[in-house]
Amino acid sequence: MNTESIKLAFIKQFNHEPIIVKAPGRINIIGEHTDYNDGYVMPAAINKAIYAAVSRRSDNEIHLYAESYSESVQTTICNLIKSEKSWANYILGVADQLQKWGYNIGGFNLYIDGDVPLGAGLSSSAAVECATAYALIELFSLSVPKLDIAKIAQKAEQTFAGVNCGIMDQFTSVFGKKNHALLLDCKSMKHEYIPLKLDGYTLVLLNTNVKHALVDSAYNRRRQQCEQGVAWVKAKVSKVNTLRDVDLKMLDKYVKPKDIDVYQKCRFVIEENDRVLQAAEQLKNGDLKNLGLAMFQTHYGLSRAYRVSCEELDFLVDSVKKLPYVLGARMMGGGFGGCTLNIVATKKVEEFIEKLQKAYQKEFLIKLDAYEVETGDGTKLIL
Repeated sequence: MNTESIKLAFIKQFNHEPIIVKAPGRINIIGEHTDYNDGYVMPAAINKAIYAAVSRRSDNEIHLYAESYSESVQTTICNLIKSEKSWANYILGVADQLQKWGYNIGGFNLYIDGDVPLGAGLSSSAAVECATAYALIELFSLSVPKLDIAKIAQKAEQTFAGVNCGIMDQFTSVFGKKNHALLLDCKSMKHEYIPLKLDGYTLVLLNTNVKHALVDSAYNRRRQQCEQGVAWVKAKVSKVNTLRDVDLKMLDKYVKPKDIDVYQKCRFVIEENDRVLQAAEQLKNGDLKNLGLAMFQTHYGLSRAYRVSCEELDFLVDSVKKLPYVLGARMMGGGFGGCTLNIVATKKVEEFIEKLQKAYQKEFLIKLDAYEVETGDGTKLIL
């Protein structure tokens, strides 16, 4: 995908010259379901992106076109309501939030395309939101701090798309840096760039090509369970506001006797926060072996305690655990489908992909897609 092809497609659709913004998808090396609990995450932007091309209109209308769906949506800047076409809500939600934050925008044409696989857990939705926000900011000459761009994009997903997400995906799409992972504290928004030196290893994503219907409802349910655990602790320890403030002693004393299921969900998040901080040190020290082991631990926590995995994801992780050239693997994203992330010896990548594709096809009669990914830079204007 290149700038010229996006430009030509936009001109064909709208008969105007566009400005074009590129926003990356993301992987999350470790730290899953911790962001909405004010915890730690360690994501990285990748070299797969969403492209938004925009131009101004002389009226108050909004005209959208999504190449991936070959669909159009039209509305007005004064009548921003949820669309029946779900893809449009990530764009309209951003326009709505910009206005709610006090920024003046007018009518616009917007064309969206990209090479972030949809539904794979690589945050194509956050990339759409960040590309849209950045494009409209450029188009209407607005001055918006980078952190606010991420927050506007997050709020758009929560309000128009109805997913009560944390900040990680949008933050990574805005702040990503090539050859680096981000250690992000989701409570303070402080972040640190950690060099991602793979030295003979490659990041490989295996896409299950399944998305079980549970994903959105279960995601919101997990968030509610974490909030319930916090409420029970806060009733006894007033300084507690989120799971970030809770330790295992508090959890054992105030949550375990009330609800073992809520207890298990909260315990996973607390343990995962510790894993992220340990993984950051491992990465700084070039200790990929122990980083990989931590990824396996995260997966089994997500599968057995947090219960957001599925048969297909578990099969892929179980299948690679004994391969000597795979350092680590885990499910990534909200769960119930999407991708596993694998650290694979570069020389063995082709063999690895072929082996897993055959095994997966035999087990589930589903095609397994594989992507080698590299880190990339955050959202930026490219034309």
